[in-house]
Amino acid sequence: MIAGVKVVSLRQIPDERGKVMPMLRGDDPDFEKFGEIYFSMVHPGVVKGWHLHKEMTLNYAVVTGTIKLVLYDDRPDSPTRGELMELFIGDANYARVTIPPGVWNGFKGVGTGPAFVANLATVPHDPAEIVRMDPFTNHIPYSWEIKHR
Repeated sequence: MIAGVKVVSLRQIPDERGKVMPMLRGDDPDFEKFGEIYFSMVHPGVVKGWHLHKEMTLNYAVVTGTIKLVLYDDRPDSPTRGELMELFIGDANYARVTIPPGVWNGFKGVGTGPAFVANLATVPHDPAEIVRMDPFTNHIPYSWEIKHR
């Protein structure tokens, strides 16, 4: 586990009409503050990453489809510097993943259809606040290829 990252299983409330998928409430102990909420769609097999935020805390949940979310801790003073986390979140694992500032993250669409990722961010989007890196760089010791275990 990377220091400061939280993974919270979320409940779904189904009925004959469909379902409600709560993500984060203002009175939740993990709620920090509201900056903006946005949705990112990713096609199967496509990688969106690497990026990190200097100030923003991310709160990801996948509302449809599935992603492989990968985190890498490169923070100089972190006790988990150099660690990777790989999570599969979405249809079969509805969860909220909170990612603190300074942690590299990226995700890949998996499965047969697009995935929709919700992010409740603590600050509004600011291009000067984000750092991006090629998803296939050697700086982060991770391969996005399918692993046949």
